[in-house]
Amino acid sequence: MKLFAIRKEYKLAQLDIDTVTPDPIIQLEQWLGDAANAKCPDYTAMTLATSNTDGQPSTRVVLLKYLKKEGLFFFTNYKSRKGKDLLLNPKAAANFFWPELERQVKIEGHVIKAEAEISDFYFRMRPYESQISAVISPQSAEIPDRKLLEKEWQEMYNSMKGKEIERPGFWGGFMLKPTRVEFWQGREHRLHDRIVYKKQAGGWKIKRLAP
Repeated sequence: MKLFAIRKEYKLAQLDIDTVTPDPIIQLEQWLGDAANAKCPDYTAMTLATSNTDGQPSTRVVLLKYLKKEGLFFFTNYKSRKGKDLLLNPKAAANFFWPELERQVKIEGHVIKAEAEISDFYFRMRPYESQISAVISPQSAEIPDRKLLEKEWQEMYNSMKGKEIERPGFWGGFMLKPTRVEFWQGREHRLHDRIVYKKQAGGWKIKRLAP
C-alpha cells in the first residue's frame, strides 16, 4: 500500500475563536449534536489513552455515556487494564474523530470514579445479556479459550432466568474531568483550525494554535 500517496483536502467548515462557546463542555455538546445530525457512525466513540505507573501508554475505544458540566463519563471493569491504569495513575486523554465533518476533539484531564448511584443507574440501563457479560468476564485477564466465557455466560443466564442482576463492585464508571480541550477543524492546504481551552483558576482560557 502506498500510504504516503493518500491525500484528502478539508473544505467543509471553519472554526473561529470568536464563535466558540466560553465553556468547552458546551462546545463539545454542540459538536456531538452536529455529529448525530450528520449520522456519523458511532459518534460517541472516543479513543481513551491511559498509562501505568511506569509511563507505558495504552489506548482503546470506549463509548461516552454521560456528558455533564463536570466531565465525561464512561464505564468499564475496574480490574481491566484501563481500570488498573486509572486507579494507579488517574490521568487520561481522549479523542473524538468525525471524518464526515472533518473534525476532532482532544481532551486531557484527571479521572475519578463515578458515584455508585451513576454506575448503578447505567448498569440497569444496559441490555440484560450485556449485564451478564460484565459479571462473568475477567476483562483483560488471560483465558484459555472463548468456550470458557460462553459456558459461564450460559450458566449464569440459565440460573438467573430473568432475575435482576446486581452491578458487581468491580464494574462501574469513571469521569474524565477536563483540564485541556482542543477542537480541530480540517481546512484546505493543511492550514487547519485549532482552538484550545485551558483550565485556569477563574475559568477557561481560550487560544488559537498553529496547525
